[in-house]
Amino acid sequence: MKDIRIGAAQFEHRDGDCRYNLERIDALTRSAVECGAEIVSFHEASVHGYSWVQPLSRAELLELAEPVPDGDSVRRLAAVARKYGTVVMAGLFEKDSQDRVFNTYVTVAGDGLVCRFRKLHPFVNPHLTPGDDFLVVDLLGCRIGFLICYDNNLPENVRITAMLGAEIVMMPHVTGCLPSVMPGRGTVDRELWDARERDPVRLRQEFRGPKGREWLMRWLPTRAYENGVYAVFTNPIGWDYDTVKPGLAMILDPFGEVLTESCQLGDDVVVGLLTPEKLEQSSGRRYLKARRPELYGKLVEPQESVTLPGWQLKHSARPPSETPDNSGTPDNSGGN
Repeated sequence: MKDIRIGAAQFEHRDGDCRYNLERIDALTRSAVECGAEIVSFHEASVHGYSWVQPLSRAELLELAEPVPDGDSVRRLAAVARKYGTVVMAGLFEKDSQDRVFNTYVTVAGDGLVCRFRKLHPFVNPHLTPGDDFLVVDLLGCRIGFLICYDNNLPENVRITAMLGAEIVMMPHVTGCLPSVMPGRGTVDRELWDARERDPVRLRQEFRGPKGREWLMRWLPTRAYENGVYAVFTNPIGWDYDTVKPGLAMILDPFGEVLTESCQLGDDVVVGLLTPEKLEQSSGRRYLKARRPELYGKLVEPQESVTLPGWQLKHSARPPSETPDNSGTPDNSGGN
């Protein structure tokens, strides 16, 4: 790995408004590059918006989704990357030649698509197809892996990505401030978001308390620490279909420490310098070498896979075992 500057962005996307969302991606990319960013990363489904697709039929989802790499959004992302001389990473809904739809994260340079990653544990709509592979690529002198939102809640996914050689794991999300059985968690009133300029204190307390940052700090630093990787967390801020999201874009180092983070109550991008020396100094790299795979057979025993978000446990009238699923994906949700 070489020294590299990466930007982690947050912005309030508009549901289904690709033109607007790509304009925000353009503007925040420019800001990040002005701060030296060589890669600028955006949140899950940042091109199309996320939670609003929950009620869409298969036909509606197919109409929304785009081919990769030949869709208009990938071409427009390439134009942004070319204009600013950087690499752009963003999320969208992808359809393939078999009319399958994926929650996809694309990496785009000025000359087009570099790679795509398909979310392993989608659940926002029952017509989404899960991805079936991990991805680690060589990019700008670094080994970069990808996991989307709920993928990062399973320690095995981050561990395998690190074992495949990732030094940096991109972690685009749409999460936080959701209903939960956990003490102190829950949604944020829309009124607080709308009044963020008049009364920023109460909104900041909500975002940085157990509904937002305190919850992230229970597990996100652990993923970086236990695997000895940099973690780049992106997340929308503001209104997302039916809930307020807290932003909190941040980059964590291989010690699980926050390298840089956004405290803004609005669109923002933070840029961090990621350096190689922390990788080999980290405890997580030692833990990878200390593993005893001959003891881990239980980890790979077959099981029925059901991706069940925590808010559904609180609000579903049916027991989890009765929740409909499609290849292990529940039929509705809004985050992890």
